[in-house]
Amino acid sequence: MPAPSKFEAKSAPRPASPRTAAAHLLDQILGERRLLSELLATGALDRLEAPDRARAQRLATQTLRSIERADKILAKHLRKPPPLTVQNILRLGTVELCMGGDAHGVVNECVNMTAGNKRFAKLKGLVNAVLRKVAADGPAEWTILRVPHLPKWLRAPLSEAYGAKTVAGFEAAHFAGAPLDLTPRGDAAALAEAVGGTLLPTGSVRIADAGQVSALPGYEAGEWWVQDAAAAIPARVLNVAKGETVLDMCAAPGGKTLQLAAAGGEVTALDISDARMARVRENLGRTGLSAALVTGDALTHEGQYDAILLDAPCSATGTIRRHPDLPHARDGSEIGDLIALQSAMLDHALGLLKPGGRLVYCTCSLLPDEGECQVEEALARHPGLTVDRAALNLPGIDLGWITEEGGLRLRPDYWAELGGMDGFYIAMLRI
Repeated sequence: MPAPSKFEAKSAPRPASPRTAAAHLLDQILGERRLLSELLATGALDRLEAPDRARAQRLATQTLRSIERADKILAKHLRKPPPLTVQNILRLGTVELCMGGDAHGVVNECVNMTAGNKRFAKLKGLVNAVLRKVAADGPAEWTILRVPHLPKWLRAPLSEAYGAKTVAGFEAAHFAGAPLDLTPRGDAAALAEAVGGTLLPTGSVRIADAGQVSALPGYEAGEWWVQDAAAAIPARVLNVAKGETVLDMCAAPGGKTLQLAAAGGEVTALDISDARMARVRENLGRTGLSAALVTGDALTHEGQYDAILLDAPCSATGTIRRHPDLPHARDGSEIGDLIALQSAMLDHALGLLKPGGRLVYCTCSLLPDEGECQVEEALARHPGLTVDRAALNLPGIDLGWITEEGGLRLRPDYWAELGGMDGFYIAMLRI
């Protein structure tokens, strides 16, 4: 992929339709290594109505999942890669065409998008010619291309940890994408029936094609919240009793805070980001649940708690099926600093527990250095610290997922027949 200038990525026209918005997102993710979540938080799609925002995001994520295939098909029709903005328009069009998009509409708008950008208008003929060839030959070729691989910076350590065959399963899950999972506040079976979803073995509700989330039954009443099934397990492992004092140490966006509050805990939700804490406040308001919200640094927080949930900052490599921008916006250079931060947070959190207290340490990472290794090293640093394996004996948990040191390793290739799950590591520690 050519290294574009920042000017090139920023020079794209402001979004006026789902396709132009999707192309603009791709420019910033691939050109400036910005995460999709950051772009959405800063209003990248605010000019669009809700259905168009959803479509733009869907087009961008489909393209990110499929870039390897798109580039393979495009290479046959290009002597050299065009400027990134044009390349992303071609990628977007190729993915749409190969996945059943209307050839006339896709090609016409991609040509118009190119023509509307003064810097690249002269390449509109190239876009037209290439995409017409893709429309004719691409769909047949698409079906025989391999599942896209993870970038080397991530594929290499994962292959070392799990083996090439298992990593291929991860990649298949990433390419398939993720359905929508809901955590119910009350009766899970009743919620599944109301939203036309499937009740998962762990108690979450899964919807294959949800559409607009806020239009689903029970949204306004706060009867559920969006949360991947794997992400809902740490709070279940902590198993808070009514009246216990609980710290959700890195709380935003608030799914685990809601679970702990719904269980009857006296919850303190802590996060360093004011903007992210606003999401927690919003979710509490919608569901009618309560928690004390504290914006501050987890490493300097003080207090004593019966139970702590530490969902530590991490590489988020377990969430790629839901966030396909991550492998393109990151290069792994930050992982060393994250590992050091996780260790410091874990040590500090253990000091906030009352005698006999318990702590769930978890990360949405597939890298053992951010999970299994962290717990092994914590056990060596803290005499008397133990791992509670029995806490993992929950509905829907396969005992084969429990690791040597006593944690729970969740992987995107698990539950393949149900649509997979995010990668997570979870361990219950007791002092």
